[in-house]
Amino acid sequence: MYQGMYEILSNKCIAKNTYEMILKGDTASLTKPGQFINIKLEGKYLRRPISVCDYDKETTTIIYKVVGKGTEQMAEMKNGEMLDVLSGLGNGFDITKADKDAVLLGGGAGIAPMFNLCRELINKGTDVTVILGFNTKEEVYYEEEFKNLGAKVYITTVDGSYGEKGFVTDVMKNLTYSYFFTCGPMPMFKAIESVATTSGQYSFEERMGCGFGACMGCSCKTKYGNKRICKDGPVLYREEIIW
Repeated sequence: MYQGMYEILSNKCIAKNTYEMILKGDTASLTKPGQFINIKLEGKYLRRPISVCDYDKETTTIIYKVVGKGTEQMAEMKNGEMLDVLSGLGNGFDITKADKDAVLLGGGAGIAPMFNLCRELINKGTDVTVILGFNTKEEVYYEEEFKNLGAKVYITTVDGSYGEKGFVTDVMKNLTYSYFFTCGPMPMFKAIESVATTSGQYSFEERMGCGFGACMGCSCKTKYGNKRICKDGPVLYREEIIW
C-alpha cells in the first residue's frame, strides 16, 4: 500500500453517468490486475474505493459511475487538481490459473478492472473473450479499447438497444472456455454461478470503511473462514464462495 498525492491529468465522461479519470503518481504498489485505490475527498469522512482500470509506470486510470455525492464531486474535478490516494489495495486476479483461453465478464462499473486483466492475459498468450453487460446503449463504453487489445468482444444490453439483447450469461452459456473472471453486481454473479462450467474468479463490489483490512467492515464468510473483501479480496475463487 502507498499513500501519496496524485495529479488529475484527465477526467472525462465516456458514457451515461460514467467517467474515466487518469491520475499521475506512484504506481509501484500496483502489482496485479483487479486491485483498487481509495480516494480522499474534501468534506467526506470515508475514502471512495475505485477499481483500477489500467496503469503504467507513471499513471493510473480509473473508471467510476456517478451514483452519489462523492462521485458527483469527482465528476466536477478539473485537470491539475490533486487527490490524496491510497494505492495498491486489495488482492487482485491470479492470471496463472488461465492458460489456453478465458472468458471475462463485466457489468457496469465492474468492467473497469477487466481491462488491465485482459491486457495481462493476452500478453501471456491466453486467448480472451470479453462479454460486457449494460442496461442500454447510452451506457456502453470501452468496446473498441478491448478490441484493440486483441480480445473478441460481445456487448449485451438489457433493453436490446445495442449488441445482443439480454445478459452476459446469455452469451456465456453458448461459449466454450476453460476459465472465467468476472466483476459486477451480485445478481450478475449469481446468474453466472448458475451457468458457469469451469473454475473462475469473482471480484466483489463491496462497501468499505478503511479499505485495507483494519476495520473489518467488509468481512464475509467463505468455505475457508472469514475474509475481508478489501484485504483478502476483492477477488475470491469460485470454489471458496458461499452464495
